[in-house]
Amino acid sequence: MERKEKKLTEGWKFWFGNTKEGEGQPVEIPHDWVIGEPFTKDRREASQGFRVRRGTGWYENLLQVHVEEGHRYFLDFDGIYERSSVWVNGSYAGGHKYGYTPFRLEITDLVKLGENRVEIRVDSDVVPTDRWYTGAGLYRTVKLLETGKRYLDEREMIVSVNFPGNGYEEAAVIVETGNDFPVKGEIQYAGEHVTAEGRQGRLEFRLQKPFLWSAENPRLYQLKVCSEDDGSISDTAVLSIGLRDVRIIPDKGLYVNGNPVKLRGVCLHQDAGCLGVAAKKEIWRKRLEKLKEMGCNAIRAAHHMHSAEFMDLCDELGFYVYEECFDKWTGGHYGSFFETEWRADLGAMVKRDRNRPCVIIWGVGNEVENQGQNSMLRILKMLVAELKELDGTRPVTYAMNPHFKRESQIDISRIKDIQEFVDEADDTEIWDVEEKIDRIKEIGKLVDILSCNYQEQWYEQIHTAMPEKLILGTEVYQYFKGHPDQFKNYTQDNPSLVPERYDYVIGSMIWAGIDYLGESMGYPAKGWNGALIRTNGEPKAGYYIMQSYWTARPMVHFEVMDYSLSDEGVKDHWDIPMYAGHWHFPQFTNTVVPYMIASNCEKVELYINDSRIYIPEPQESPNHLITGFLPWIPGRVTVIGLMEGKEACRQEIVTPGPAVKLGFDQDYAKIPAERGYQLLLSVRALDEAGNPYFRESAKIQFRVEGPAEILAVDNGDPKSGEAYQENFRHLYHGCASVVIRTKGKPGRIVLWADADGMSSGRAVICAE
Repeated sequence: MERKEKKLTEGWKFWFGNTKEGEGQPVEIPHDWVIGEPFTKDRREASQGFRVRRGTGWYENLLQVHVEEGHRYFLDFDGIYERSSVWVNGSYAGGHKYGYTPFRLEITDLVKLGENRVEIRVDSDVVPTDRWYTGAGLYRTVKLLETGKRYLDEREMIVSVNFPGNGYEEAAVIVETGNDFPVKGEIQYAGEHVTAEGRQGRLEFRLQKPFLWSAENPRLYQLKVCSEDDGSISDTAVLSIGLRDVRIIPDKGLYVNGNPVKLRGVCLHQDAGCLGVAAKKEIWRKRLEKLKEMGCNAIRAAHHMHSAEFMDLCDELGFYVYEECFDKWTGGHYGSFFETEWRADLGAMVKRDRNRPCVIIWGVGNEVENQGQNSMLRILKMLVAELKELDGTRPVTYAMNPHFKRESQIDISRIKDIQEFVDEADDTEIWDVEEKIDRIKEIGKLVDILSCNYQEQWYEQIHTAMPEKLILGTEVYQYFKGHPDQFKNYTQDNPSLVPERYDYVIGSMIWAGIDYLGESMGYPAKGWNGALIRTNGEPKAGYYIMQSYWTARPMVHFEVMDYSLSDEGVKDHWDIPMYAGHWHFPQFTNTVVPYMIASNCEKVELYINDSRIYIPEPQESPNHLITGFLPWIPGRVTVIGLMEGKEACRQEIVTPGPAVKLGFDQDYAKIPAERGYQLLLSVRALDEAGNPYFRESAKIQFRVEGPAEILAVDNGDPKSGEAYQENFRHLYHGCASVVIRTKGKPGRIVLWADADGMSSGRAVICAE
């Protein structure tokens, strides 16, 4: 039989508390029970975006199952946050502790023909919490699986690819299913159809002139494996695979399919602003496409497993992924689980994702306690050995904090804030760089790549000490570089340009790519705001700076320095000068204002109205950013990028007139009519000519007509006190966003945005 999979998104009821009392609240999966909670000023909740609803929640669903003799049934969970227990028809089916790793429960002996009651208890009251917003509940996909007797567990399958000969004219794809019964398989891509058979759970395919996968050309094949029972199909597993050759070569760098590659990456957490952690695949598709437009080709999925849908998108869109299972080990949040769960959780990560082309590096920890000390090295050695048993084809590493300390007798289990303990300088802090590097060398003996957080100022010294190891900047600031005498400084030498200077540095990952909830630097900021993109998808100045470094398509972008704007609570060295994309200073009459132009063009021309302002060329400017001062003259600023003396791109920014209307960035869209589809749209204040009015902050009321509902609102303002689960939001920098959710019916959806004194904005969405 073909495997049957059913996503269990509807029919759920939710109760918050230790017992199920009353009717329960109808909810759809994915569901995050924390994101709608009010804010609290309690500093202890800074990691959760100042929202608190820790405790126990219950979910229940009544499933109709057509049970057949000889078939097997499973509940598949991509992740439940956290400490979950599952019952089917009153019988305990199993559970799981860690909130980010997937698990699967066989319920063949518990299901019956007809109605089946599934109950799930979730306990999110683990202290301390993670350092970032986690949400709580059934926040990822839940599936019911039905297979034949000879079940194929795709988590136990190992797909290996090699290229016989000297080039890539032929590929051998070997599949080991982990079973000893007969299997059949086929690989399909763009009309190609290759089959194979095996009697002991092993298949081998030969592909001539194969399509290779890379971030630039993410070509995927579909692998289909079938088990047989008495001559008929018993189960079918389908995987998307990519054929690629990844090599790390000392002193030369990272090579993919024979070509040198620099990782131009960002770090990401899993929340999506106003949706919390209950964001569906389509929301993350738009987010990742925005990063792709910036020239990003790599993602560090920090600091835990992200959803299967997220990883599917990385395969499909083309991102090199650094995947890690834990943040801390015996300290912090995971300290509650480490001793009993580390092996299972590490295995869950590797088994789910080892056949993906996007994953090129495994990470086993981040900035852990007692870094470089014997107690830490013993655990690191254990984790690396276990991972290599599961997958010996990829490099394994650990992300090092720039802080190293000498041994002390501190009981880690008593530390309330593990990151503060790791970062805080005390009398055990090692300040001497050579002594730091001695500790790095001990770590380097156990890992394949030296993964350095905020240490680019020491790369040359590290390389001299360990020339056989490549270096990756697993976290770097988006604008400032450290100083050799301290990792924290304000040197305007962009860390993302450093890898271009050294073959042995394979790239860098900016902290972070998109603003995220939690890890606040202080109320009223509800999250981390030092990223390149806001929670509602709005690019910041840093986005365009990186685009000028990382893309070949000609671009030019102008911003002004505007310290009349409120700061957003970013921690200083993760911050960037306060650039803003407007030309509107009603508070000025005659003055000069600082500006910045990011461009990858050979030359740039700048005009204020019809007057040319002579400026340097990008390659002659520090950080390749053209900066200086301009006279404040209302009107139009035009920047033109030139290649070989000809205009290749331009941007114009106009001083707006009064804000008189609202306009959506996208006023027409087609989307699937499936139930629960999520779509984010943004609206702006405009003057009569359609120019954006950056300084407008009017209250926007959203309303929707047709088969959809308003799910959440956002404006990217980290300090806003407005709830996400409303139908209104004030404009921030002239913009606000809304997420609608479809009701599962085809039809015409009309989304409206209203504000006093302005004409309404309208977007038409066709659900089909």
